[in-house]
Amino acid sequence: MEGAIPYSPRTVEEVFKDFKGRRAGMIKALTTDVDKFYQQCDPEKENLCLYGLPNETWEVNLPAEEVPPELPEPALGINFARDGMHEKDWITLVAVHSDAWLFAVAFYFGARFGFDKNDRRRLFQMINDLPTIYEVVTGIVKKQQREKSASTPNSSSKSKSSTKTQPKQPESQPKASKMQQPKDDEESGEEEDEEQEALTLCGACGENYANDEFWICCDICERWFHGKCVKITPARAEHIKQYKCPACSNKRARV
Repeated sequence: MEGAIPYSPRTVEEVFKDFKGRRAGMIKALTTDVDKFYQQCDPEKENLCLYGLPNETWEVNLPAEEVPPELPEPALGINFARDGMHEKDWITLVAVHSDAWLFAVAFYFGARFGFDKNDRRRLFQMINDLPTIYEVVTGIVKKQQREKSASTPNSSSKSKSSTKTQPKQPESQPKASKMQQPKDDEESGEEEDEEQEALTLCGACGENYANDEFWICCDICERWFHGKCVKITPARAEHIKQYKCPACSNKRARV
């Protein structure tokens, strides 16, 4: 390394932010950018790795030449297995190795910056609260949401009850005063709707639903996406009769 400039100590929050950025980039590679990712993983090339970058982007590149590398390296040679497996199975395999790499990088930073037992536990808890790349790519998270929704009385399906381009529920009513008779059924219904919103995850980045963000639903796979993740604005969405997410569009193009 040039200059021998020492690293400044990092906090748990900073390491977690680095983790989220790399994770978001890799999820994009395996979902919304999957066609581009597939093409870059040419089996005729040398050993290639999928890297997630802290700025929420990704790249397919050769492994680092320095020994030992500054950071743990992701799975080597993912391109060699591309044509020998079903595409879905190959993407799933890359997702599993990507999860393992993200954990390795995060706890490498934890060791390097001297995290104690409590810091490591807190970092793991923050990471564990997010779905894994594998869970996002395979749709396990979405399946769990549907099963929970189906098992909850009076709960409504978000994709059925909400508008196509915005998974928002009506504005919640002001809380009843202490003198008013509580309405158990209405309150429980609102709580269930809020819980459903909290469980909704973007099919591209895997982040939770937020009221202040524009979302759009794919009419094919019924997954929700941040507009910014799939490059759709509210104005553009008004002119879309049937929206297909990048992954569904790419599947049809390859058939």
